[in-house]
Amino acid sequence: MKKKIIVAGIGPGDKSYITPAALEKIRAAKFLVGGRRALKDFSNPTQEIFAITADLNSVTKFISEKLLLDDVVVMVSGDPGYFSFLSFLKKNFTNPIEVIPSISAMQLAFARLSLSWESATLLSFHGRRPKDKDLKFEVGKVLGLLTDTKFNSLTISKILLELGWEKNSTLAILSKLSYPDEKIILTTLEQATKSDSVKNCILIVGF
Repeated sequence: MKKKIIVAGIGPGDKSYITPAALEKIRAAKFLVGGRRALKDFSNPTQEIFAITADLNSVTKFISEKLLLDDVVVMVSGDPGYFSFLSFLKKNFTNPIEVIPSISAMQLAFARLSLSWESATLLSFHGRRPKDKDLKFEVGKVLGLLTDTKFNSLTISKILLELGWEKNSTLAILSKLSYPDEKIILTTLEQATKSDSVKNCILIVGF
């Protein structure tokens, strides 16, 4: 039987948000893969670890070699089912994959605003740009957006205004969620175009 890849979501950041199920798998792992910060927070000296970097060939090689010996646990930030490394693993491995869900930063962002999110349109500007038809204004539409450094609170606000959103549309900019320096800014799309950009954050529009 092939060894499996266990993809464990570690939540939005702070260690208190990781689920017991994910933590149990991480602690029991012989081979552990994840971002440098995650490895620093969750690995132990008995484990053989490998950091996920831009060199994905090296990550693939490590996982492939270790799967010949035992299961490999891969830690991903947020929830594995939401714009995570899971898609890459499914494309590059035929081994069974077990996924342990967790809390995404998007979930936490809506929770911070005491908002339901079942009818929201959730999209990502992180390393991509959503289609204009998905971003354009519609009455009653609420957007939840992941951002990066290029597509940030300023640039995305300009895009949305060009796509028909009103200047006074409500905008929440939520950054460093779950960490001690978490910050939430409540503003409008127009004001965001006149303010300093906030990068790598969550934007919620139209609530």
